[in-house]
Amino acid sequence: MPRAARGILDSPEVFADDIQHKAKGTAAAHTGAGLCACRFGRHQQSAGPWARLPVLDNFLYPGHRVHRMHTLPQRTGAALVAALLSAATEAGADLLASARVTELWVDAQDRVLGVGVERPGGALEYVGCDVLLLACNGFGGNPALVADLLPAMREATFAGHVGNDGSAILWGRALGAAPGGPRRLPGPWLRVVPQGALMTWAVMMEGGVQLNARGERFHDETQGYSEAAVQVLAQPGGTAWNVFGDRQLALAREFPDFVEAERAGALRTAPDRAGLAAIIGCAADALPGEIARFGPPFHAVRVTGALFHTQGGTDIDHRCRVRRADGSVFPNLLAAGGAARGVSGNAVWGYLSGNGLLSAVAGGWIAAHTAQAELKAAR
Repeated sequence: MPRAARGILDSPEVFADDIQHKAKGTAAAHTGAGLCACRFGRHQQSAGPWARLPVLDNFLYPGHRVHRMHTLPQRTGAALVAALLSAATEAGADLLASARVTELWVDAQDRVLGVGVERPGGALEYVGCDVLLLACNGFGGNPALVADLLPAMREATFAGHVGNDGSAILWGRALGAAPGGPRRLPGPWLRVVPQGALMTWAVMMEGGVQLNARGERFHDETQGYSEAAVQVLAQPGGTAWNVFGDRQLALAREFPDFVEAERAGALRTAPDRAGLAAIIGCAADALPGEIARFGPPFHAVRVTGALFHTQGGTDIDHRCRVRRADGSVFPNLLAAGGAARGVSGNAVWGYLSGNGLLSAVAGGWIAAHTAQAELKAAR
């Protein structure tokens, strides 16, 4: 059912305003406007099944004024990747599995001629191209780049894919591309300790609290999970407890990652304040009074801050063309998703939930149509 038919009223302007408000006015307006228009405008009819995904309407993610977060019924990244693979193959794309691009070949006019591809056995192959789209995500899997660009997260565990090695940034530097803004934004989340699963933030948005090892509530959880990850890492032992009640637990169980973590023993339950204090290892009188709003019983999951992804690659224009430092664009080089500038702010507080996939899905759509137009113009 369309969101408007369900009473969810939204627009590109409202969405863009939410992005800028969360980013404190530092998000790239020229890309944000285009991405939001693509998400809501006539383009979404051409965006395949993404415009028809179910909307999450039982809680609001931090910074969103309306329900606009969508998901596949399975609510997992694996299901999303499978859907993307299916869409690509149905469209006739040729996919080279387990093939890693190691080289970009360009001519004297900075036109990309092709790429060098390394196969699992070490053999190097060369593939020519008329237009190249960098969609190789971020740099969280590259410790040297994290230390350089995100020193605040240099000690954090990286829980994303090792393929996020910063290739787009490194190639951009070599070619003289402009960096995507003054800083790069980390994508911290809360990771269940020691099970390692992603901890849904729905329980916090619906009234849960975070307590440190002393039983203290140490920040405003409604600001977002990126902010929380940094706050948690600063607590004793670099961990905290997500504490919530039965209603929040029922919501958490709608997410497969949480269900798996619960099966692995992550969830602890206490019948009263004394029991919760024993789980945390603090004095019962140290617990804040506001926990009474959702218990007893009290449920608790131990978490730490982790780096799951990064945002902010090479600079791009509104058509996803990679820009040089002087503002000019490369003849046939595009970027989208984590390889591109993105629309987040300059620190953890600048991330609006969903910005990464917005840059990937809507940015990918824009980049693909830019590539199509470039190819037609060249004929």
